[in-house]
Amino acid sequence: MANWHNGIVVENRRITERLTSLKIDAPLGPFIPGQFVRIGLDIDGQVIARPYSLVNAPSEFPLEIYFNIVEGGPLSPRLFNLKAGDNVKVANIPAGFLVIDEVPKTNCLWMMATGTAIGPFLSILKCEQVWQKFERVVLCYSVRTTKELAYADLIADLQKRHAGQLVFIPLITREKVPDSLSMRIPAAIENGQLEQWAGVALAAENSHVMMCGSAAMIRDVISVIELRGMRRHRRRQPGHYTTEKYH
Repeated sequence: MANWHNGIVVENRRITERLTSLKIDAPLGPFIPGQFVRIGLDIDGQVIARPYSLVNAPSEFPLEIYFNIVEGGPLSPRLFNLKAGDNVKVANIPAGFLVIDEVPKTNCLWMMATGTAIGPFLSILKCEQVWQKFERVVLCYSVRTTKELAYADLIADLQKRHAGQLVFIPLITREKVPDSLSMRIPAAIENGQLEQWAGVALAAENSHVMMCGSAAMIRDVISVIELRGMRRHRRRQPGHYTTEKYH
């Protein structure tokens, strides 16, 4: 059974009518960039909670989560409507293995995210370990519309700070926007456009892929890269891709 910290909402920053960033002041202990924590509310006498990845780096306060409303869900619509000063529950122990320590050393790290699953990658990219471990980092961020391309300013700042090392590839599937790809990540791998943009091959010899987001994206990317000889990473058998599902 989880032990709960009492948190206080600092800010609820709406991205769209369905997406929001919630900042929470809570005494969470150390965590590893890329991990998630259970966030909950006391509803009808019991704590209803779900896992949410942390967007903030371990050195940053307050805590931050980025999420969308799940229609009919018992928790997300309530979290979405919280205001500064409202109370929220935060589990005392972070969890998750979508972390750099779990990734074998290789030349190029590919990060592939859909929607709100960009969160854990931003936490990782704010910290020095990833820049020391990999020669090139390719961040692939797939959303439906330009409005959903959250944290664009932060990503632009990271590009400036790590010029020549970080490549950012936005994929906007329902709009044609300059300087982006208008297709899903798996299709962009299959037709070679992702590698053309990144300027590096996506291959078992030089790459590791971290995926976080929709089950469909993860399933389809795995199907494509396994044809290239890439296999799931396990501690007992090092491989070429690591996943975290949001659904």
